[in-house]
Amino acid sequence: MTIKVQSYAAPAVKSKLSPLQVERRDPRPDDVVIEVLYCGICHSDLHQVNDDWGGSIYPMVPGHEVIGRVLSVGPAVKRFKVGDQVGVGCMVDSCRDCGACKKGLEQYCENKSTLTYNDRDRRDKMPTYGGYSEKIIVTEAFVLKIPDGLDLKGAAPLLCAGITLWSPLRHWKVAKGSQVAIVGLGGLGHMGLKLAKAMGAEVTLFSRSPGKEADARRLGAQHIVISTDQKQMDAVKGRFDLIIDTVPYAHDMNPYLATLALNGSLVVVGYLGNVEPSLNTVPLILGRKAVAGSVIGGIPETQEMLDFCGKHGVVSDVEVIKIQDVNEAYKRMLKSDVKYRFVIDMASLKG
Repeated sequence: MTIKVQSYAAPAVKSKLSPLQVERRDPRPDDVVIEVLYCGICHSDLHQVNDDWGGSIYPMVPGHEVIGRVLSVGPAVKRFKVGDQVGVGCMVDSCRDCGACKKGLEQYCENKSTLTYNDRDRRDKMPTYGGYSEKIIVTEAFVLKIPDGLDLKGAAPLLCAGITLWSPLRHWKVAKGSQVAIVGLGGLGHMGLKLAKAMGAEVTLFSRSPGKEADARRLGAQHIVISTDQKQMDAVKGRFDLIIDTVPYAHDMNPYLATLALNGSLVVVGYLGNVEPSLNTVPLILGRKAVAGSVIGGIPETQEMLDFCGKHGVVSDVEVIKIQDVNEAYKRMLKSDVKYRFVIDMASLKG
């Protein structure tokens, strides 16, 4: 059995998104049926629609920053009830049995986690459809509780941008007095500034060009370093315990290595592929420094992040749009013409 749901979808590669009725599975005993209230737009939505990474499944309903309200629950559901405010991030299932899953790190599932869209359900092999839709059906284990009082619009990007920065901040044990730097001030970078500041770190923004100082300080940066200015880079040599690089395209990371402290780590969260020039390993060896990678976060740490954001009032800076304006938003996103994330008001789907 299936149910028909109104959505916005890309019918083919590089096509514009347009209204489309799609079929979702009939709810299972452990499923939560969610009315989508808001859905963030992630840069990866554009990549998937355009098949930039290969393997895209069409028609495609993007969206993995989903905020909604519970409409119904299956008889086996214990954690949620009708009317609850909930979220769904980048995953809707995993094998739940491998080493990574047992540690609550489902994003690293050894048998591949099931993505919220552009994937296939583990059990019935139906295509998964994301949050640009009036409803979404998700197994209880991958539904998240949204704290009371948290702005729902600003909470949507926490489910991708937020957890992408929270996971390395927590893994590398950022706390009061930690020296943290964020490379790049975009959708990811602005969340890094906010979260690191709320965790008590001394926060620096690395930017290639001036003009972002006022915004960076408002978001939580105490210091701004222009990475193209060698004098400024020399002034922060050996300073940072953790640098998180959010730049979404291939670039030279070597200049940042000298700014790491002893035992410091540079963590890449962008989907870069092969990067040129090659890394110079001399600074790594001489300072026991590391270059690492990180991707989103598991369900337990995502809930931890949401609870932290609820306690500290941390949300994303967003521009709310109607679903009918999504194609224009994609064009603007390519130009970095948003501060700092688009969020779709899904009530616009009905009118």
